[in-house]
Formats: sequence, structure tokens, C-alpha cells
Amino acid sequence: MSASVLYDAPGPKAVVRNRVYAVVGSLVLLALIALAIVRLANKGHLDYAMWDIFNYSGIRQNIADAVLATLKAFGLAAVGSLVLGVVLAVARLSDHKPVRWAATAFIELFRSIPLLITIYAVWIGFLTDYSMWALALGLSIYNGCVQAEVLRAGINAVPRGQREAAYALGLSKTQVMASVLMPQAVRAMLPTIISQLVVTLKDTSLGFIILYPELLQTARLIASNTQVKGEYPYVSTIVVIGSIYVAMCLLLSALATWIEKRGRRAKTGIAMGTAVAPLTADGSASGLAVTGLDGPDGASTTTN
Repeated sequence: MSASVLYDAPGPKAVVRNRVYAVVGSLVLLALIALAIVRLANKGHLDYAMWDIFNYSGIRQNIADAVLATLKAFGLAAVGSLVLGVVLAVARLSDHKPVRWAATAFIELFRSIPLLITIYAVWIGFLTDYSMWALALGLSIYNGCVQAEVLRAGINAVPRGQREAAYALGLSKTQVMASVLMPQAVRAMLPTIISQLVVTLKDTSLGFIILYPELLQTARLIASNTQVKGEYPYVSTIVVIGSIYVAMCLLLSALATWIEKRGRRAKTGIAMGTAVAPLTADGSASGLAVTGLDGPDGASTTTN
């Protein structure tokens, strides 16, 4: 039996008790799910007619248009948040105090304001006739501030020796940031960056407040304007639209995992050669032989 740094390994009695708790908890959860299904069935929400509405071409087309509108807003917001995040992260690390203070104030302000208020304010104040751009701009501002803090943390995590070595080679601060610090920060923080992009995708649902025809707004219109046997198909609509959100988030997460694996498999760096100092008959070194380095044509070279 081994113990972890965070907790002691459970003994035989604790193992049995934990298994009992797991079984009881699972049974309670299954009972609640069964109860919910029975109640929905008694109210007619699980009838075939409630789900048959999605076979209508008009409703399918509305959902397809909503998916496209959601992806448009997400694409604009993703690009905008990443660009703004890079700018704010660099500005917050600036040696110039006014620039650093302005970036810090911007980040703290819009991270403190609820995203829904930001989107609504942008729509009312500037882009009343362009709801898609209002949604994308609001998402870009808030998520850009979050991405800036993520990138700043990644830059600060790069060993200080690499920065000092780059300056010793004569690189400017801009070159050091662009070629040494930022690439490593993005690589280290990629899972967090992608996770925030998933949040951005889900936050497009806030577009309903400004009447943007994304998935949630379309689901509300479908459920409230379609009547089946005197009932509105809210349950079936929520299940279908929710499944679409889950599928899009899973695809984005799968893309992030694929990118991360490719980054780990990337061959970077220069292979070090083997230094051999041959000895003469009197025991002194006659020279240095370096093997294992690739020449211009890819062949192994040896120098003395």
C-alpha cells in the first residue's frame, strides 16, 4: 500500500466504504434520471411527434443557418481575441509605464464587467444595425483580456536565461519577444488557450440578447412558434440544439489535442556531436575530433 503526497492511501475498510458510496450514488443518479424521463413522458414531451418536427426542411434549414451564424461569430471572436490578447500581453510587459498601466486598466476593467453587459453596450452604443459584429466585438474584448493573462503567464514562465542569452546575441526586445518568448509561451499555454476558445464558442449563445440569429435564438424561435398537440417542443429543441453545441465543442477540443500532439512530435533543436580528444604516444592530446555533426549535404563530418 502506497501513500500519495496529497492524501493517504485508503485502507481495506475505506475501500469498501468508498465502493458502497459509489454504488449508492450511482443508483440515486439513475433513479433521478428515470424519474425525469417518466415525468417528461407523462407530459407528452417524449412523443414521436415532438421530435418529428426536425424532419421538416424549413426547421432543418433554420438550424443550419443558425450553425453557420454561430460559427461566423465565433471565427471573428476567436481571431479578434487572440490578436487582442497578444497586443495586451505585450503591452502589459512593456518597459514604458503608461503603456503598461493602460493595458492593465483595460484588462482589469473588461474582466470585471459581465460579458452580457459588454455585448449589449457595444450593440446599443455603436453597432445597433450589425448584431454579428457587436457580438464578435464583445466576445473579442472579454476573451482577449483573458487570453492576454494566459499569454503573460506563459511568457513569464520561460526561463530567464533564454531571454538573457537572446539579448547577449544582440537581438532587440521585439525580436526576443517575437522569436524566443512568444512561441514558447503559446506552445506551453496552448491547452489553456484552446479551452478559452471553447468558452468563446459557447458564449456566442449570448447573442440572443441582441437578436442575433445564432443557435440559441433560433432554438427559442422554433420552440415558441411550433405547437404540437397543444404543447411547445421545448424539451426536444433543447436536446437537439444542446447536442449540436456539444458536438462543436468536442470537435474544437479534438483539434486542440491534435495540434498539441503535433507540437510534441516536432523535431526541434540541433543534435550535439561527440567530442573525442585523441592522445599521442606521450599521453598528450593531439587535437579535437568532433563527430556526429551533419555537413551541408547531410553527411556526417569529422574535424580535427
